[in-house]
Amino acid sequence: MLDSNLQATLDGVLARNPGEPEFHQAVHEVFDSLSLVQERHPEYNDMGILTRLCEPERQIIFRVPWVDDRGEVQVNRGFRVEFNSALGPYKGGLRFRSNVNLGIVKFLGFEQIFKNSLTGLPIGGGKGGSDFDPAGKSDGEVMRFCQSFMSELYRHIGEYTDVPAGDIGVGAREIGYLFGQYKRLTNKYETVLTGKGLDWGGSLVRTEATGYGATIFAQEMLSARGTSLEGRRVSVSGSGNVAIYAIEKVHQLGGIAITASDSTGYVVDEDGIDLELLKQIKEVERGRISTYAERRGGRSRFVAGGSVWDVPVDVALPCATQNELHEKHAKTLVENGVIAVSEGANMPSTPTAVEIFQEAGIAYGPGKAANAGGVATSALEMQQNASRDTWSFEYTEGRLTDIMKGIHQNTLETAEEFGRPGNYVVGANVAGFRKVADAMIAFGVI
Repeated sequence: MLDSNLQATLDGVLARNPGEPEFHQAVHEVFDSLSLVQERHPEYNDMGILTRLCEPERQIIFRVPWVDDRGEVQVNRGFRVEFNSALGPYKGGLRFRSNVNLGIVKFLGFEQIFKNSLTGLPIGGGKGGSDFDPAGKSDGEVMRFCQSFMSELYRHIGEYTDVPAGDIGVGAREIGYLFGQYKRLTNKYETVLTGKGLDWGGSLVRTEATGYGATIFAQEMLSARGTSLEGRRVSVSGSGNVAIYAIEKVHQLGGIAITASDSTGYVVDEDGIDLELLKQIKEVERGRISTYAERRGGRSRFVAGGSVWDVPVDVALPCATQNELHEKHAKTLVENGVIAVSEGANMPSTPTAVEIFQEAGIAYGPGKAANAGGVATSALEMQQNASRDTWSFEYTEGRLTDIMKGIHQNTLETAEEFGRPGNYVVGANVAGFRKVADAMIAFGVI
């Protein structure tokens, strides 16, 4: 139960933002952790921190017209929500997917505030995207859309203002087209996007960072309980960038990742996912996950539809999308003996699923902590660009590992400080919030 001040603030946020369920869910989840903080720090309430924190500093919605290969004019909608810059320039990805709307972008941007705060790096929170779906489009169509999208977005971003990155539907191809148009329009070669190609300002480890980070966080949670990933069966949802490199890091740490999925179903490979085959199908051929089982043979199988969470495992890494893991999935995982869940996606577990994990006493790492490796390495890319330098893979991965270990330690200690030992949700929310709140107080009411 929230205290009266928090409840009144939450009611005001929900009333002010109707029809945005994902944003409501993200806000509610943070508020649930902050009652003890409000008791200890009444100045946060006096300065209206939560009310201000839930209202983006800037919301940009714009038309994106482009011409398809048939010569027909198409129109999509573009978004950029610059949520909070108390700790640094806005930082957060661009998502191109047909279901993108303002509520989803706001939920992602709100989560990004706390995630970026937890990294300890000087970056604020933002997010953007479009209801354009690159799937099934030609390279020419994707290029024309990206150029039109950037023709408006370039007015609102910059090295010291807002530095977007990629997200679902925005990979190296899209970042290249976006950066090329920005450079064309501004005549500036600056750090305005991260996730760039290695030959033109990108950082090693950025591709791997989110999946690696979520797996490292899982390893740290297990280590805090006196065990590790060594020999553990691991389920991974998704088969995109995050999932692929979560699988890779699981294997490096001695675990056995046995699943991957896409919208058509999932594969189970009892011998462990063949990473090179998965990369060939998903990264090179852009094929469906069912092809994996056809080529792999052996003890692999494809399951059409269904849930990847039905497979008995020790550790689960949700790496697909928001609210993919529901109450019944959480119950199944717990009944099958799962001991840890580390979120590689943003808010992939529903609130009820999270409650089930916590009541069962398993180690549960929320996305804002567990998948912060991606944005952390984006910030490291910004550092390299600013110094006109390039770091080795080993050095950058070492920095990423140190950041993830630091996030784990910070969340664990904060949960202990506020009387919720082992509760990574409370630890992440409170630790991320306090840093941003203190900076906002220092700046005055702006």
